[in-house]
Amino acid sequence: MNQGGRAPRGELPILHRSLLSSAAAPPADGATPLDRRRLNRRWLCASSLIATCGAALMGMRPVAEFQFIDFISAGFDMLTNYAAKCRYRWGAGLPTVFRGPCGAGVHSGPFHSINAEAFFMNTAGLKIVEPSTAYDAKGLIKAAIRDPDPVIFFEHKKLYRLPRLREELPEDDYTVEIGKARVRREGRDLSIITFGAQTLNALDAAEQLEKEGLDVEVVDLRTLAPMDKESILASVKKTSKVIVLHEASRTGGIGGEIAATIAEEAFEWLDAPVVRLGAIDTPVPYSPPLEEYHLPQVKDVLEAARKLAAY
Repeated sequence: MNQGGRAPRGELPILHRSLLSSAAAPPADGATPLDRRRLNRRWLCASSLIATCGAALMGMRPVAEFQFIDFISAGFDMLTNYAAKCRYRWGAGLPTVFRGPCGAGVHSGPFHSINAEAFFMNTAGLKIVEPSTAYDAKGLIKAAIRDPDPVIFFEHKKLYRLPRLREELPEDDYTVEIGKARVRREGRDLSIITFGAQTLNALDAAEQLEKEGLDVEVVDLRTLAPMDKESILASVKKTSKVIVLHEASRTGGIGGEIAATIAEEAFEWLDAPVVRLGAIDTPVPYSPPLEEYHLPQVKDVLEAARKLAAY
């Protein structure tokens, strides 16, 4: 592991004595010596990336990048039994970011398409983030690096080069607060609670439903742990009908936790049962038409919203 000096102000101003472990290509020609010390091309071994926890204990702020987030399972023991519990056990913060591409929809098959948020939702001590816009991605990755505790940063691979997400970002330093959802679209008839790439499906469905006289609110969670319960409940109380939408398999997915929270704390405000939409309970297929059938699509959101509105 190489150790860098104080980082200049800019994209990652707090990366002092930092290490970025990555399976990506090494720095391009022309990179400064400081950049070369901060960016390290490591062996393609997912379990070894979790070992950056040791660098965090030595005063660094490592960012471990998985080539595909599916392989974070190789470091599950270190993440859940060490990183997540380090502060609770002996008061030591572990400022580490574990980031990588998640999700399906790009024909990557069953071993490179997972949505792993539910694997870690039941582990106290881990923050979990998944943005749906370029602005949030930049603001949240900065917030994650500056956080004193471990953050899992999911990046849906389908969003990387999507033209509709291109935007000019502020050159000034900014962060997006971890733990805060954002209402992407105001509405009064029903709410869609979602995150990541499914935010786009929700927005597309809401646009079509508006032509049918339905005013749909879309809440983008952005952070899954800690979850912004206040924003969820506020939307439920506003519309009284809710769809919880996520890409991972419906059974055991994060939607069950959200639905339970709504049932416990906003039951009197509901005019219909909470509807959950997720992938079917199979591995992600290689076949493009099978993959499309496997995942929630705009048409599925439209169908669910129409039934819910008519309840």
